[in-house]
Amino acid sequence: MKAFMTRGTIRFLETLEKKNTDIDFYFISSNDGGIAYYENSSKNIFSSGQAFEVLKAVGKLSKEGYVVMNHLPVSEDSSSTFEYRMKQSDSGIEKTDGFQAWRFLRQEKTSKYVVLTQWKSFADFENWKNSDQFKKAHDSQKAKQPSYFMDRPFVISGHMHEKEE
Repeated sequence: MKAFMTRGTIRFLETLEKKNTDIDFYFISSNDGGIAYYENSSKNIFSSGQAFEVLKAVGKLSKEGYVVMNHLPVSEDSSSTFEYRMKQSDSGIEKTDGFQAWRFLRQEKTSKYVVLTQWKSFADFENWKNSDQFKKAHDSQKAKQPSYFMDRPFVISGHMHEKEE
């Protein structure tokens, strides 16, 4: 399965939905602006944006909730090990109160990854982040850090955009 993501104003991104009624979009409002995300087998409708391979999916995405996307550049020589560990990991996240969905994505033609989690609320995410399960899950996920600052990990978070009727 593939996933596709692009950025822009929510107003602009919503126009994509009107033109592509066969696609189930998820819109995220973050401090940086808007993000449109969708999953399907291959159809990329974005003229600019990112395409991903979905390496592992847990849970069902919802049109409501809080989303955290960890963008993780991994060195080429560590990517196989990193993927294996992430695919095999059993953090227990899906048993955590407020959990909705988890996606492990690899950007096409790169060794950059996104770990997307979706929660019912920001408080549910904070509870997960402060849990022993979180600490345990992240202790074993270390990968070789890239050499250049422009390839440092970063996080984007935000709430699912609620459409005005």
